[in-house]
Amino acid sequence: MNKIYLIIQREFLSRVRKRSFLIVTLLVPLAFAAMIIIPAVLAGNSNSSTKVAVIDKSGMFTGQFHDSRGTYFKFITDQQPDSLKRHYADQGYSGVLLIPEIDLERPSGFEYYSDAQASIALEHTITNNLNSVIERKRMEVNGIDKAKVDAIRADVTVEFKDSKDEKKGSSAASFVLGYASGFTMYFMLLLFGTSVMRGVMEEKVNRIAEVMISSVRPFQLMMGKIIGIAAVGLLQFLIWGILLILLSMALPVFMSPEALQSANQAGSNPEMAEAVQKFSFMLGKINWALFIGCFLFYFLGGYLFYSSLYAAVGSLANEDASDIQQMTLPLTAPIIISSIILVKAVADPTSPLAVWASIIPFSSPLVMMARIPAGVPGTVPYWQLLLSMVVLIGGFIASTWIAGRIYRTGILMYGKKITLKEATRWIFSKS
Repeated sequence: MNKIYLIIQREFLSRVRKRSFLIVTLLVPLAFAAMIIIPAVLAGNSNSSTKVAVIDKSGMFTGQFHDSRGTYFKFITDQQPDSLKRHYADQGYSGVLLIPEIDLERPSGFEYYSDAQASIALEHTITNNLNSVIERKRMEVNGIDKAKVDAIRADVTVEFKDSKDEKKGSSAASFVLGYASGFTMYFMLLLFGTSVMRGVMEEKVNRIAEVMISSVRPFQLMMGKIIGIAAVGLLQFLIWGILLILLSMALPVFMSPEALQSANQAGSNPEMAEAVQKFSFMLGKINWALFIGCFLFYFLGGYLFYSSLYAAVGSLANEDASDIQQMTLPLTAPIIISSIILVKAVADPTSPLAVWASIIPFSSPLVMMARIPAGVPGTVPYWQLLLSMVVLIGGFIASTWIAGRIYRTGILMYGKKITLKEATRWIFSKS
């Protein structure tokens, strides 16, 4: 055990002391913070406005447009369209909207002129104003009372709750969180698994393994390397979590409450702002203790399951390291297939495919993390979660035994191209 500890210490310290570890560890939370803070600051401090000059030849729309946040309309009656199109910028306008004489049944011919590309928000505002006026005029022509139509329209909302504790649920929050956690697991398994494989390959090709094997057994060397790199990953998760919490606490320092509210509403309609507020509220209802605990378990379980196999594949490398690429396909393919199933599991977490894929150890780290945000024990019964964990632990033990049989022989073989068929025979060989 003392020898395994020394190997773990060597693997951990050799990676933590690298400059790349410090850069990646600091850049990830800073990148997340930048994606939140920078747009908010820019939106909150933006005082730009769009002034649109409107020439209405039909006379139907004059005075009927509603200004929105940052967009203002001015109806022009004393200038010709050609002259205004040439000199609108000199008069402080951002563009010119021309409304021709129209047929109320088949309206067409609306044109907007500007040297700059119109934003999506501006296109949305102009189109909504035109359609609203045309709808009102059509109602008047057909003798329809708009007030009665507005009174008839229904705008109901349904609160989706758990049948046991009556807590509100949110499919949108679980959908986004399921995607985020599943694909985070996907990238982490590939990143740390291939890191173990590259480490084994380098030690074998550089003949470092020969020196180490003289002091420790191959299985001890493999386990020390796997656990050491896992400790690096857990340290990164811990640092990321602390930094993200500190950055979220520091956000009010950079922006006042008024600026935050303005940034949240800038460029969006009230319905969108309300949807964002509801989404944030629903995220607060998620059982984060259970979620974080399961995430750490499935990260460790998935990492140990795959990294032992990656270590075995790395031990098959020879002087030409490019030959190892075709051997990684049997390991990479299940992870890629799991990411495809993940999409289905997020959309329908109770489907048979999602349930069984969340139990099989090859796919359970990704798929189960996609299902858990939908609710435990509502969507994911406790027996499914427990069975998935037990099977993953059993899968790790089995993969470690298989990898150890391959590793003990492959790590000391040089000058020969090893095939997967030959490596498979080593699993059942007695020597």
